[in-house]
Amino acid sequence: MQLAELMSLRPVPSAGLLVTVTGRCPLHCAHCSTTSTMASPEPDSARLLRFVGSFEATDRPEVLMLTGGEPLLRSDLTAELAGRARAAGTRVALLTGAWFAARGAGNRPGSGPGEPDHAVIPPAVLRAIGALDHFSVSVDAFHEREVPRARAFSVVRQVLDRGIACSFHVVGDGPLDPYLADVTTDIRRAFGDRVPMLVNSLRPVGRAASWAAAKAVPAPDPGRVRPCSMAAWPVVAADGTILACCNQHTVDRRPAPAHLTVGHLDGSDWASVSRRVRSAPALRMIRTVGPGHLTARYGTAAGAGPRPGYCDGCRALGEHPEVLAAADRLAGGPAGALLDLHVAQLQREAGPVSFVRRHGTAGYEDLVALPGAPR
Repeated sequence: MQLAELMSLRPVPSAGLLVTVTGRCPLHCAHCSTTSTMASPEPDSARLLRFVGSFEATDRPEVLMLTGGEPLLRSDLTAELAGRARAAGTRVALLTGAWFAARGAGNRPGSGPGEPDHAVIPPAVLRAIGALDHFSVSVDAFHEREVPRARAFSVVRQVLDRGIACSFHVVGDGPLDPYLADVTTDIRRAFGDRVPMLVNSLRPVGRAASWAAAKAVPAPDPGRVRPCSMAAWPVVAADGTILACCNQHTVDRRPAPAHLTVGHLDGSDWASVSRRVRSAPALRMIRTVGPGHLTARYGTAAGAGPRPGYCDGCRALGEHPEVLAAADRLAGGPAGALLDLHVAQLQREAGPVSFVRRHGTAGYEDLVALPGAPR
């Protein structure tokens, strides 16, 4: 499964499920969006396995995306989750920081034939990788302080040799960051068109919230329709809460906004979570017109005080019962379901490059769908 197909499915409600396999990570990246440490929480393995085991051939996500923290810290669990998902017909992708290739992690320069900096992949990790349909490695200036670029490249070469599609998830400080130009050029030099990239900009969340400045952007017209694709795939957080939003502030916030909460590992199965994501009127309206438009049009106090940002405004919808009531009226029936389906289809037809142009870093969107990537 290639990165372009993953991105093309991203706007489709319940087409995918994001799972935090663990909140733990042994790396100490200064920009970590999840503020992961080795003491961070992680979901109960039995509950995760039960939830993924509730996938059925006729009712399952197209994609299970395993993330963290560092999901390969729980390599046996990762392999078992992947096996259960694939048995139902779901394909499995994973995002890793490649912690096992870090300095001091049993790797050394010259440890592989013909490579000055060969990465040794532990057998248990290699077994987990072998259960995947897509393997993605994070590469950025902060990761490179602990996992040298050459070792990350070595890991990807070894996974490609096993016939598994790979990509890089690259983060930099905006489109003019010289690091982005350097690393993306280096990836193309090393892999040609075989390994696509998803390029994003650093955001002031997690550890970076204390030092990274939020980029000033013009305030959008509050009446403008701005659909949110991030409310399409449910996310299993480290504490077992299941949310309809992957924004890190939302995933971490407790209590979680009720209108963005779609279940919990205790008591929910895939069918109930998927149904809630697809049918909740507020979520349908967030996906089709966006929270700002919804509040501007139906909020009784829409013009009072400073307007919150896009995501802050979405999280605050619960403070506006009149807006949620309007969403129920507008999107609670077949017309709302049809509109939701239509908007998702338009975004999917626009393709992965269009999707990344809206959500990624300008100037690098074409790298998500390189022509030479195997299909």
